[in-house]
Amino acid sequence: MTLPKLTLVLGGAASGKSAFAENLILRASDCPTYIATAQVYDDEMAQKVARHRDMRGTSWHTVEEPVEVAAAMRTAPSGQPILIDCATLWLTNLILGDFDVAAYSKILLEAAASTKNPVVIVSNEVGQGIVPDNALARQFRNAQGILNQQIALQAELVVAVMAGLPLSLKGPLP
Repeated sequence: MTLPKLTLVLGGAASGKSAFAENLILRASDCPTYIATAQVYDDEMAQKVARHRDMRGTSWHTVEEPVEVAAAMRTAPSGQPILIDCATLWLTNLILGDFDVAAYSKILLEAAASTKNPVVIVSNEVGQGIVPDNALARQFRNAQGILNQQIALQAELVVAVMAGLPLSLKGPLP
């Protein structure tokens, strides 16, 4: 199976978006690159990361990179698909680290456009809930919405996953 140049997989928490994205990539390659953006700050997150590692097994080349995702993309083996899981945690890392979100987003999109590797980005859809009650949460929600729109504009395939079921928003499901 041939993957589009850029795919965005959106969904809520525990929607099945990561599993869908991983299966999509494994149908195209047996040695893909997984760029993990999570940072572990507590036991619950450590357990979640361990579960994800166990589910992936050893066939993935995993790069743990919470901020410099574009640089990690450039080190991936040529032609092999790249999974970035996830843009939401990456954005959280940028905001909490006081990085320039717009500049880093531009660099990420440029790297996705220039790589010879197909790229699949997993991201949370956070704009369907209530308006957050604090400035930081509103800043994050707005930044996530803008980032998702930017990625979707550039992507050939955009898939929403709800209850484990994929729905194409842009492009045909493979």
